[in-house]
Amino acid sequence: MSEITFVNNLYILRNDHISYILAVLPGGFLAHVHAGARLDSVNMDNLLRHAGLPAAADFTPKEGGLEWLPQAYPSFGLGDLREGALTVIAGDGTRAVDLRFVDAQVEDGKPALPGLPATFGDACKTLTVRLRDAHTGLEAMLYFTIFDDCDAVTRSARLVNAGDAPLTVTRAMSFCLDLPDHGYDLVTLSGGWARERAVVRRPLVPGEQGVSTRSGASSLQTSPFLALARPEVTEHAGEVYGLSLLYSGNFAATASVYQHGGTRALIGINDRDFAWRLEPGEAFQTPEAALVWSSEGLNGMSRAFHRLWNKHLLPQRWVNERRPILLNSWEAAYFDFDEEKLVSIAAAAKEAGAELFVMDDGWFGHRDDDFSSLGDWVPDPKKLPAGLGRLGERVRALGLQFGIWMEPEMVSPDSDLYRAHPEWAMQIPGREAVLGRHQLILDMSRADVQDFVIESVSRTLRDSGATYLKWDMNRNFSNIGSTALPPERQGELPHRYILGLYRTLDVLTKAFPDVLFEGCASGGGRFDAGMLYYTPQIWCSDDTDALCRCEIQYGTTLAFPPSTMGSHVSAVPNHQTARVTPMQARFAAALGGQFGYELDPRKLTDDDRAAMSAQTDYVRRTFETRMNGDFYRLLSPFEGNDTAWMTVNADRTEAVVTVIRSRSLPNTFPPLVRLAGLDPDAAYTVEETGERFTGRELMALGLCCPLPAGDAASLVYTLKA
Repeated sequence: MSEITFVNNLYILRNDHISYILAVLPGGFLAHVHAGARLDSVNMDNLLRHAGLPAAADFTPKEGGLEWLPQAYPSFGLGDLREGALTVIAGDGTRAVDLRFVDAQVEDGKPALPGLPATFGDACKTLTVRLRDAHTGLEAMLYFTIFDDCDAVTRSARLVNAGDAPLTVTRAMSFCLDLPDHGYDLVTLSGGWARERAVVRRPLVPGEQGVSTRSGASSLQTSPFLALARPEVTEHAGEVYGLSLLYSGNFAATASVYQHGGTRALIGINDRDFAWRLEPGEAFQTPEAALVWSSEGLNGMSRAFHRLWNKHLLPQRWVNERRPILLNSWEAAYFDFDEEKLVSIAAAAKEAGAELFVMDDGWFGHRDDDFSSLGDWVPDPKKLPAGLGRLGERVRALGLQFGIWMEPEMVSPDSDLYRAHPEWAMQIPGREAVLGRHQLILDMSRADVQDFVIESVSRTLRDSGATYLKWDMNRNFSNIGSTALPPERQGELPHRYILGLYRTLDVLTKAFPDVLFEGCASGGGRFDAGMLYYTPQIWCSDDTDALCRCEIQYGTTLAFPPSTMGSHVSAVPNHQTARVTPMQARFAAALGGQFGYELDPRKLTDDDRAAMSAQTDYVRRTFETRMNGDFYRLLSPFEGNDTAWMTVNADRTEAVVTVIRSRSLPNTFPPLVRLAGLDPDAAYTVEETGERFTGRELMALGLCCPLPAGDAASLVYTLKA
């Protein structure tokens, strides 16, 4: 159970495993003094002495003292020379903020954040601390939540202009974590389109390091996440801190080592090109960030994030329900289809065991390629002469659910929408428009644009009867200007865009609670905790190659549970890499996420069609273990030729183990894979071989996995206690 107590000027947040401790020092300075293993108290004098500061009883920040103080919400300019969490321009042009403690309160549960996704639940307690800058009247409400059932603390800040003059916020980070030393490796996720979320690990060095984006979307090149791991940390042992931002736009996640050897980690909205004007009485809410701590290595950190998102973030309607096995038409037909072709593909998919047929791009306007029609969400009469309703009825008559693709945030210059409302596109008047994928971005900061998107998506879902919507977003920001904002507020546009997106998704997901929304942004370009609040799964990458997916999905699980990753068996030669891999390898890789197909089942061989039927049976049978069990990475594709992972159900009576070898090598032993998370005293039978082992043996010695010959060799084992 979680609790928050106030003893000897310490606010102690703790549950059965972790503590997070704040100190209110003389003068009203709020210091963060511990995050990690559960503690019931700390010796403040000992910690202050470590920082070269006076004891708590007579604490005064001597010259430069704030540079050593682990402040909870620091600002640059009044003695702390490190990067601050907050920068505000006052009416006199100065940028210093001096926040001092006013009061605090504790409540059960946690408040929602207006206009933003946030964790939720009753199994938690929240501390709200109010700080105030006497010079400007700025107040900062810091929200700290600790959970009963997760080793996590979340934090956000609400800034209120309680003064009598306008203020401009140019930096407002969500979480600041000061650590007393710098003996850590920084772990981040980086890459690009079709190469998302590769694991990058390097030692901290003096100065600032980290990841950020200004592209308008969170996670194609980087991810709003960082971890600080002790150098000796492995997947299963050692101390790790993880930070994740519940946000889908421009962010920064940094760790800085300063002259005295301490580390300051910051995560929040990217302050480059950001400025938010606060009139007297107005407020600004930062996105929420989550901190997890583990003494059980990177896997322990990941499982803490997985539990937090599953229990307190994802739409609960979808957490435990088995999601339908889908077949998406994109790689089966691209833009070249009509109603009869789609129904033919759907019929073949049903015969092979699929449960949901999804019509992808090309169904609207006069869209035979990606040069036109975005924004014109009416069926193309050449392809669908009887509209969406009849296609949906015919698909459902086959015994399948029907799903549909849309890209609601975009507009094509060649569209009726753009001709009617050119002012709805992001633009800088007088400058030539910069196109991406032959399209422009709708200005989602505008209420009229949001209302148009809500109406268009609602009509499409009603007309088609779709129970699944793939929500895509296929380009980075450019022409970052809004015809609806005055000059002094143009710096607010990227964040206002995200707020508009969230408002739109909030309305739609509440209006259509039985529709499964899947997020997508050129694949995994917006794979973040903010989107997961609305869309319980996200298309992990446009790259469906089995070997590439080993790396992409492996990295994604560092911060997100397997149940959130859309993962499909696709056609070969692969449409992104031209590689040919066996059907079994594509199946093994796709088992790592929410399972589906991206191919034309009519073109499969008889053997592959039979394999597809067997695969769908296995997916249904093992869903609970694979998607809701504890997840363990076993062999890293970033460190060798083999990839392996496993999931174990809650009572440790079933486990699914997946092993994939990239290249066939002569004269080598088969992998001996040490398993994890099993009951050491239980006896497990491998269903596929009939062999029996104790859990202790499998975890201490390993399971020999004799792979078939050839490249992209794989196997999937099911263990039963």
